[in-house]
Amino acid sequence: MSRMMKLSLRPTGIALLAAWFGMVETRARFAGAKWFFLIASALAGCVVVGPARGATVTGEIVDAATGKPIPARLYLHNDTGQWFFPKSANAAGSAIRYERQNWANKRAVEMHTTHSAHPFTVELEPGDYTFLVERGKEYLPLTNRVQVGAQPVKIRFALRRWANLAARGWFSGDTHNHRDPAELPNVMLAEDVNVALPMTHWTTVETVPPSQSPRNLKGDFTAALTRVDATHVLWPRNTEYEIFTTGKKSHTLGALLVVHHRQPLDLPALPVSRVAARARSEGALLDLEKHNWPWSLALVPLVKPDLYELANNHHWRVAYSITNWAEPAPAWMNLGTGGGSEREWTLSGFQTYYALLNSGFRLSPAAGTANGVHPVPLGFGRVYVHLGRNFDFDAWMSGLKAGRSFVTTGPMLLAEVNRELPGHTFAARGGQPQKLKLKGTVLSEQPVHAIELIVNGDVASTVPLKPKRTKEGAWEASFTSDWTCDASAWMAFRCFEPRDGERFRFAHTAPWFVNVPGQPLRPKRREVEWFIESVRKELARSASLLPPEAVAEYQQALAAYEALLRQAR
Repeated sequence: MSRMMKLSLRPTGIALLAAWFGMVETRARFAGAKWFFLIASALAGCVVVGPARGATVTGEIVDAATGKPIPARLYLHNDTGQWFFPKSANAAGSAIRYERQNWANKRAVEMHTTHSAHPFTVELEPGDYTFLVERGKEYLPLTNRVQVGAQPVKIRFALRRWANLAARGWFSGDTHNHRDPAELPNVMLAEDVNVALPMTHWTTVETVPPSQSPRNLKGDFTAALTRVDATHVLWPRNTEYEIFTTGKKSHTLGALLVVHHRQPLDLPALPVSRVAARARSEGALLDLEKHNWPWSLALVPLVKPDLYELANNHHWRVAYSITNWAEPAPAWMNLGTGGGSEREWTLSGFQTYYALLNSGFRLSPAAGTANGVHPVPLGFGRVYVHLGRNFDFDAWMSGLKAGRSFVTTGPMLLAEVNRELPGHTFAARGGQPQKLKLKGTVLSEQPVHAIELIVNGDVASTVPLKPKRTKEGAWEASFTSDWTCDASAWMAFRCFEPRDGERFRFAHTAPWFVNVPGQPLRPKRREVEWFIESVRKELARSASLLPPEAVAEYQQALAAYEALLRQAR
C-alpha cells in the first residue's frame, strides 16, 4: 500500500528557503555556483520523518440474529476509488483477495476479499473509507462509512438474514466457475454456495484434449467429493470445452461443459458426439454454457444437453458490459441487433431456452458465473435445487438434472403447481382439460410487483403482486392462480426485481410439463426455421476448418431440425 509522506522543515531550513526566495528579487548580486549552494543548503534543512501516521482497523462480521461470526465478502475503498484488501486477524482464519476488471468496460470492476468467520485487520491512512459487506443472496448488504485517524479503530458488522432457503429445503449451487479448489472452501462459505463445480480442466483449442491443456488449474484433482462442512461441498472433476482455435486458426465455436465426471477427458472437442458418449458413460451431465455461441444450437440435437445456463456468466453484480454478442438475436425476438442491454441479453437467453423446450429438448436450467475469470462473485447467479430437510450431493445433482429447481440473480421464487415442484410431469387424458392450481411466494431485497406465467414460451398471464415488508427488512408476496390445459404443454414462472440505474435481478423456475398421450407438443415454425438457418450458417462458416467427422455432425444436426420442421405449427 502506498503511504503519504510528511515533510518537516527545521528552522534553519525555513530561514534558508526564505532567503532563497528573497534572492530572486536581487539575483543580480549572485551568479552560477552561488545559486546551487543556496538551494542545496535550504534543502539540507528539510528532513523526511517517515510515513503519515495511520491506524489499524480491526473488524468482525456477525449474524445479527445470533451474534455469531459468519463468513462474508468485503469491499473496502476510499473516496478516491482506491481499493484495500483486509487480511485475517486470526491465524486460524483466511482472507482471499479477488481482483477482476472487464477488458472492454473499465467500470466493470470486482474488487473484494472473502473472509472466513474470523476478525479481519487492515492498516489505513487517515481519511474516510467505505466498507460494504455482503454474504451470498440471503443476507441484506451492509454499508458503513468509517473515518480513520491516528488511533486504532474497531468496527462490527451485523448482517441481517432476509431469507433462509435451506430451512425450506432448497440448496444452492454455482455450476460453472474457475476457482482453484484450494480457495473454494473459503469462498463457498463466504457466499453460502452449497455446491461448487470448478472447471479444473479447460481447453480452448479444438485439437487439444482437456487432459493436456495448459489452461488447466494446477493440482491433482481426484474424483472425490470435497466436504467443506455438512452442507457445503465441491466436486473437482469438471471440464470446459471452450473452443477459440479451430483448424489451427483463430475461429470460435463456443463452449460445452462436462460436469461431475470421473476420469480426465482425453478427447479433443471434435467430434463432439464422442465427448458426449464418454460423459454419459461416467454419469456426467452436459451443460450448454451459453445460448449464442456459433455452435450452440447445432450441439443440442447432437449431444442432447442436460442443462442450460439460464443465469450465465454475463450476468454480473457490476456494470453489464457484453455489447458484442457472438451471434445476434433473430428478428422475431424483437430484441435489436444483438449488442444491446442487459435486459435484451437476458430475454434472448430465455427465448432461446423456450424455443428448445418447444422443440422437445428437455433441458433443466443451471446457473454459472465463471468466477475466477470474470468480474463477478461466486454464486451471483445460482441455481437452487429442492432436496427436503437433509442435504446430499448425489441427490442435489439428480435434482438439478430433473429440474426440481429455480435460478436466480436476486429474488427467491418458490412455486408449486398442484402441490408439485418444478420438473414434474402431469399425465392428462386427451379431450379432458387438466385443471391446475398455481401458487407460490416471491421473497426479495427490493419489492417485486408482478410474476409472469410462461406457457410454451409465451407470457400466458401476468399476476400482480402486493409485496409487504418483512420483519427482516426484505419483501414478500404470495400468489395463486388457475390454469386449464387441454393439450401437451410446459409452463414456468419468472419475475424481475428492479434495481437502481435501470438494472434488475431475476428469478426463473424450471418448467412443469403436461403430457397428453398421442398429442405431443408441436414446435413453432419460426423457431425451428431459426435453428435450421443457424446450423446452415455455421456449417458454411466452419466446414473448411472442421475434420470430416465434425462436418458430418453438423449435417446430422441440420437433418434433425429439418425433421422437426415437418412437425411444426
